[in-house]
Amino acid sequence: MRNLLELLDAAAGRRPDAPAFCDETCSLTWARVKAGVDAVGTALAAHRVQHRPVALYLDRSAACPVAMLGVLAAGGFYTVLDTSQPAERIGRILQRLQPAVILADKANLDAARALNAAPVLEYEQAAATAPDPALLAALRAQAIDTDLAYVLFTSGSTGEPKGVAITHRNVLAYSEWAVRTFGFTQDTVFGGQTPFYFSMSVTDLFSTLRAAARLEILPRRLFSFPVPLLEYLTARGVNTLYWVPTALGIVSSWKALDYTALPPLTTILFAGEVMPTPCMNYWRQHYPRATFANLYGPTETTDICAFYRVDRPFADNEPLPIGRPCENCGILLLKDGRAAAPGEEGELCARGSFVAAGYYAMPDKTAERFVQNPLQPNYPETIYRTGDLARLGPDGLLHYCGRMDSQIKHLGYRIEPGEVETAAQSLPGVEAAVCLYDADRARLVLFYQSRRKLDEPLRQHLAEALPAYMRPAVLCRLRSIPTNANGKLDRTALKAQLAQLK
Repeated sequence: MRNLLELLDAAAGRRPDAPAFCDETCSLTWARVKAGVDAVGTALAAHRVQHRPVALYLDRSAACPVAMLGVLAAGGFYTVLDTSQPAERIGRILQRLQPAVILADKANLDAARALNAAPVLEYEQAAATAPDPALLAALRAQAIDTDLAYVLFTSGSTGEPKGVAITHRNVLAYSEWAVRTFGFTQDTVFGGQTPFYFSMSVTDLFSTLRAAARLEILPRRLFSFPVPLLEYLTARGVNTLYWVPTALGIVSSWKALDYTALPPLTTILFAGEVMPTPCMNYWRQHYPRATFANLYGPTETTDICAFYRVDRPFADNEPLPIGRPCENCGILLLKDGRAAAPGEEGELCARGSFVAAGYYAMPDKTAERFVQNPLQPNYPETIYRTGDLARLGPDGLLHYCGRMDSQIKHLGYRIEPGEVETAAQSLPGVEAAVCLYDADRARLVLFYQSRRKLDEPLRQHLAEALPAYMRPAVLCRLRSIPTNANGKLDRTALKAQLAQLK
């Protein structure tokens, strides 16, 4: 297999009348998806997008996957833009990308034109184009598996968006692992929480394609209303979740599983940030027979490079491991250019078919992170340096130890914020926690989410769980910790609040 559209061909051939991509108002069968992809691909091919980027400026709906795959049919690669982002940031992305075309739906057509970055093509018009099978076949015949499939932009540490360039080979290898590992079949119904400009959506979308399954694109507004969210999952027959922990935490913090009929869930996966163990335990109490797994990986490894299938009980104050490397994905822990010893922290690096081609139009950044394997100097082998610290435990599992650039030096000690957060979240009533360092005043600050003020019980709890140098000087209770567009806890927004604290 060398092209992701081969997965679509197989799914449409096997199950033409089965639902494929669904949103609140629309359900597309595999046959309709195939027809739409061929139409969009034909329309885009007239703009000569082969081996060139196409920016997608559409609302999140069942049309999005059709647009994405339509770009591939035209021989190009896509970037999904967040229509809610400021035009200034979108402009910086487009300046880097230099797209051949912007494909926008009617609702966003004027905004796309106002960007003045490239010719704009209306999605609805493209989807009504008569397909040209001979043209599409000719484009497909020229494709190889190292062609780019998409460029996904992430926030750089300097604020400059970085475009991660992912190939067809990357996604084919990754989706094969995901489907085989978690047993996704044509009966799998994904409840899609993450937006299509976020790497976790890759698992939902391309596992759906490979297994000829169904993807229900969940309305974003429901994540503010846990009971209606669960009722929606039940009504749509969703049996598989792959969500960020914050989204799962919305349900657990309101104890919503106690108050409604349980959706028919069999598989609950999570990634994107550290899963608070009390949240996972709440879900496991209600779904004792479901598969739970902690997935780990940056965008630069397509989505995931290590995972842990939860196979035993965990105490509320016990962090989850990130487990073992995915099959056909190598993990190295490097310390000063050598392999870290068992139990020693090292930078987690990945190698293999999941590793991205690099950063788009950023050769300097690519050279910093995509480097020669220092443990194998005799032939070219690129590894990706994640910037994350991990260690190999006596249980043979990888354990996450935080970011190299977020560790705190305080009172002469190195402190991992995640350890403080895990301790705080083990206190009943604390729904989420974020530990930051206020460098101006040399103190630790803990933001915690709770329905009631818990400062004194939390101080006592942390005094029992942590050494004195790790205890926050300031506790700040929030009714709701802010989240970013991907649903993760927004640490940047919290850092902006540090100066306002007494």
